[in-house]
Amino acid sequence: MAFFSLCLLIITAALQVAGQTTPVAEAPAPAADDCNGIFLQYVFTSGSKIKPTLKTRQPYKFQSILSITNNGLDELKLWRVFVGFQHDEILVSASNAVLADGESFPALVGNGTVFAGFPVADLKTAVETAGDTTQTTAQIKIVGTQFGVGSPNVPMPSNISLENDGFICPKPSMQGKSVMQVCCNKDSHSKTNLTLGEKFSPRQDGDLTIMYDMLRTYDSNYWAQVTIANHNPLGRLDNWKLSWDWMNDEFIWEMKGAYPSVVDTSECVFGPQANFYQNLDFSTGLNCQRRPTLIDLPLEKTNDTKLGMIPFCCRNGTILPPAMDPSKSVSAFQMNVFKMPPDLNRSSFTPPQNWKIEGRLNPDYKCGPPVRVSPTQVPDPSGLLPATSVFASWQVVCNITQPKGASPRCCVSFSAFYNESIIPCPTCSCGCPSNTARTCSTKAPALLLPSQALLVPFDNRTKMSLAWADINHLPVSNPLPCGDNCGVSINWHLFTDYRGGWSARITIFNWEDAAFADWFTAVELDKAAAGFDAVYSFNGTMLDGVNNTIFMQGLPGLNYIVAEADGANPEKDPRVPGKQQSVISFTKKNIPNINIPAGDGFPTKLYFNGEECSLPKVLPTSSSSRMSSFTVTTSILAAVVVFMLVRQ
Repeated sequence: MAFFSLCLLIITAALQVAGQTTPVAEAPAPAADDCNGIFLQYVFTSGSKIKPTLKTRQPYKFQSILSITNNGLDELKLWRVFVGFQHDEILVSASNAVLADGESFPALVGNGTVFAGFPVADLKTAVETAGDTTQTTAQIKIVGTQFGVGSPNVPMPSNISLENDGFICPKPSMQGKSVMQVCCNKDSHSKTNLTLGEKFSPRQDGDLTIMYDMLRTYDSNYWAQVTIANHNPLGRLDNWKLSWDWMNDEFIWEMKGAYPSVVDTSECVFGPQANFYQNLDFSTGLNCQRRPTLIDLPLEKTNDTKLGMIPFCCRNGTILPPAMDPSKSVSAFQMNVFKMPPDLNRSSFTPPQNWKIEGRLNPDYKCGPPVRVSPTQVPDPSGLLPATSVFASWQVVCNITQPKGASPRCCVSFSAFYNESIIPCPTCSCGCPSNTARTCSTKAPALLLPSQALLVPFDNRTKMSLAWADINHLPVSNPLPCGDNCGVSINWHLFTDYRGGWSARITIFNWEDAAFADWFTAVELDKAAAGFDAVYSFNGTMLDGVNNTIFMQGLPGLNYIVAEADGANPEKDPRVPGKQQSVISFTKKNIPNINIPAGDGFPTKLYFNGEECSLPKVLPTSSSSRMSSFTVTTSILAAVVVFMLVRQ
């Protein structure tokens, strides 16, 4: 009877295994025992079909485990692991880790992503822990959605590798269909800036750094100062918005120097915070969102005794490059944060994760996780006593990136003295409209323009551009090309060319409803920058540390570009953009072989307020540098036609 029961149990187990529709994780090979470096293993554990049911791009839930084991002799600090997801994965959760680029869950990771350790960012060695795997190994349980890979196929990543400096990872090996593993070893030729035995990680350089400093600490709450510092000569933020994720149900009670974009404590009232702080009047708090968004205060709040009085606060969200004004390249604020269990003692803190900062018509920044660094030194307000250290400090490093598929927010048009037509901003430079009142082509090249057309909005240029095309026998697409959809456009015009030098004119057009204060533009001229001489209406200089780039900003009293406004007669006149203009002169002394009509005088890159603008793909031709009498007559006729159209 016992033998029969045993057989029945075996048969039942076999049937259960045969009936599974998802692969079962195979036992890992003994490669971990042979690895004396950092052993990485990715195991697909299960998957299942989820709704909706589709003929293409069927979604599937997947679960997997990523393991990082330190088998070396040195502690692995601030571990980072890249997983090459390749099936349009959406990560829903990951235990014991955060995404190193600061994204919150759910996150699109179809092009791969980097995990960073949280709350434990360092892995000790077996030698110093007597083989305690809880201190030498991190295990990340991953849950997400992938598309198109159903049973019996397995949605494995293309690669796994250690991202820490100083390590070399060979191509990972497969153990069956559902286990990928690799052993990464130290690169004997690499030098890192991490010193063994240091209590804190060294501070890193970046385009933008954010410090999270603990100023005062109590059992249930603390005061923190957040300091944002710009280090990039072309980086900038306007009306900055800063957001992060609280990890342990913390909430903001009070702030000085900044404010939440939403003042709302209802999530505390209906959440665990109200159960724990039963005697707290939440109506006087500020924000209980798990992911708050914080904004700067206006300038008039600088000396407000309740909301201001914080050094570097209250700039209306503007952070300038240090070359423009070092005192305006930093922004800071303070806040009172209430903690939740288990962080209920003075020495227990959990900094927020998944930091993100953005501005209006500024570069895109990607921020890493906060890293514990040596405590910041705070100067004594009176100046009589030595500086003191804060209780704890974390550093967040953000770098300028160009997200895949992102569109610029400014564009450039080209023109020259030797060609009457202006090459406008490319079609859909700053993205195509999601819906439009009229049909337009997103692929057709933009129509060449007369110079007057630059002064009117795109929607008012149709008659002018069609008349210009008719006069000059230029091709016209059907449907007509879409506009550039940019808030700022810049015209670069080759003004003169003579034996000893040449000149250009730059004109900035603001098509937005908001003005730009303390604006700047930077022009990269690979072939012509060495001949830079002077800018006449702006303050211009060659930028140190950035190759072939001329940095220009408004002179005192002219550092303001007004917003787009109504025309003189709003009923029939088009709206008028804000505008700034200057001429730039160059010499040919250091670059005698420069050829201006061949295009050497056009920018290779152009930036406005730190955002790289879209450039035309073609240059004006010099075939009409000598105007015939017929050309002069045509120009006069074109000017008359354009004038009549504008009047209509």
